[in-house]
Amino acid sequence: MRRVSGIPDRYNLSDNFVDRHLREGRGEKAAISCESRTLTYAQIAEKVNRAGNALLQLGIRAEERIMLLLPDVPEFAVAYFAAMKIGAVAVPTSTALRSADYAYFLDESRARALICHSSLYPQVGPVIAERRHLRNTVVCGDRIEGHLHWDELLAASSPLLQAADTCKDDAAFWLWTSGSTGPPKAAVHSHQDWVHCCENYAKGILQMNQADVTFSASKLFHAYGLGNGLMFPFYVGARTVFFPGRPQAASILETVQKAKPSLFFSVPTLYAAMLQQSDRAQYDLSSIRLGVSAAEPLPAEIFRRWKERFGVEILDGIGSTEVLHIYISATPNQVKPGSSGWPVPGYEVRILDGDGAETPAGTIGDLWVRGLSTALGYWNRSHLTRERMRGDWFVTGDKYCRDEDGYYWYAGRTDDIFRVSGQWVSPNEVESVLAEHAAVVEAAVVAFEEETKLHTPKAFVVLKDDVAPSPQLVQELQEFVKQRITPYKYPRRIEFLPELPKSAAGKVLRYRLRQK
Repeated sequence: MRRVSGIPDRYNLSDNFVDRHLREGRGEKAAISCESRTLTYAQIAEKVNRAGNALLQLGIRAEERIMLLLPDVPEFAVAYFAAMKIGAVAVPTSTALRSADYAYFLDESRARALICHSSLYPQVGPVIAERRHLRNTVVCGDRIEGHLHWDELLAASSPLLQAADTCKDDAAFWLWTSGSTGPPKAAVHSHQDWVHCCENYAKGILQMNQADVTFSASKLFHAYGLGNGLMFPFYVGARTVFFPGRPQAASILETVQKAKPSLFFSVPTLYAAMLQQSDRAQYDLSSIRLGVSAAEPLPAEIFRRWKERFGVEILDGIGSTEVLHIYISATPNQVKPGSSGWPVPGYEVRILDGDGAETPAGTIGDLWVRGLSTALGYWNRSHLTRERMRGDWFVTGDKYCRDEDGYYWYAGRTDDIFRVSGQWVSPNEVESVLAEHAAVVEAAVVAFEEETKLHTPKAFVVLKDDVAPSPQLVQELQEFVKQRITPYKYPRRIEFLPELPKSAAGKVLRYRLRQK
């Protein structure tokens, strides 16, 4: 396992990702562009110092949590780095939830301060008064009576701040991870974790440098979006483009055309929608040198269509909140469409059978990974920490196989794959075939329990705008699958939906489909 050298024991993430750029002469370089605003590294550094001093004045102490409920705006970056600079713990939280969810997150994190945007206050405001750990709420955007205002706090605070004397292994930030099997849980990450992702993936795979401009359609509160949109560019001194709105195909394409990023990050659903949108209007994406996809496997057909239309490769990859970012990735000019690629340098992976033995090529097994960006553990989940984090190894919960050339192929989540006629069915394999049909935008496959109590595949399909569902199309899609993969895997039932249920990170919520 390749180690990133040069991380001292006494190490503060914010000093390395923000203040270092001033010491190295990049203070006047553009750091963040967001709609009509552009801020330099020096401006961000000053705001981080002012925000850090303001938090100290509010009584925030080392290791206490600060919950961030902010869209993708510069205030997110400032608050995130400020919390860690004073030795506190930043807790980014989804902007797409309800009041009851925010009550849970505030209680679970025992946050002493909440920094939220006024546009999100209607969702979190009703539960603030009842939170026994919360002491201060700071609002960005419009002023809200009874709460501190971000701009006023920063204006009244000193622009000078020494980074806290933190250790590289101290907790620096939390990231919430899937609640599909229960309430969301927090993966606790240390000050050093992002350095390993930046060196091994951002620089090692993407060859990112300070001349790049990055744009992530995935949001900053999620591990994938946080790396793409903030930590990677701030590590190398590049410029990042923030988009605070909803990631819809037309607005994302327009932003790419205007901002001209060199690296673009998204998820398969949005890539598919952007291809549909580009059928209606022309867009200039010539600035992009590489696209990146994660959260769900990228169907081979979307890769082929995107490259044919825009001349750009999309590098698919798999990561996890616990390991922080992508640890298996396609490599430029060596892509096998539909494959996740190879392990990222700095990470080791293995595929194990039920007895814990390594599987041969072509055999599906459980994916384990180890790397130095892995979380310290789950907050208040000691049993789950022991179950999923086995020494240096993290048990991902994903099923994978490896081909004879060493490429890795996603087979589904452990709970998603199922047997038909005694044989395993990988939902991802069937979904990828359905996506190749000219009428299909995307598809999701789950196990359907028949009256016999046996399981058969059921597909939920989103059609292109100009295609109408029909019994004839159902038969056509079934035959299409039978002709391309082993026939027993074809979906016995097909239901057409206007869209698939997705998490805020872009993952298909298959448990909802299983309830239909």
